[in-house]
Amino acid sequence: MHRTLVPLREEYITLGQLLKLVGAIPTGGAARAFLTTTTVYVNGEPENRRGRKLYPGDMVSFDNTTYLLTKGENP
Repeated sequence: MHRTLVPLREEYITLGQLLKLVGAIPTGGAARAFLTTTTVYVNGEPENRRGRKLYPGDMVSFDNTTYLLTKGENP
C-alpha cells in the first residue's frame, strides 16, 4: 500500500475536502457519490460521512493508498 503525506494549514479538514485535495473527486459535491461506491477508512474504521473532521495524525485509506495528515504548510 502506498503512503502519502498530506500537510494541513488549518486545524482540520473534512473528509470531502481531503478527497478533493488529493484528486479523488473533481468537486466537493462529488464526495457523497464517491463515498457510496468506494470504501474509505479513517484510522482503520470504515467512514462514509463527507463532513467527518480530520486532524493531523489521522490516516485515510482507499484504493490502495493511505494518506497521513500532518501539521504544516502545503507545498
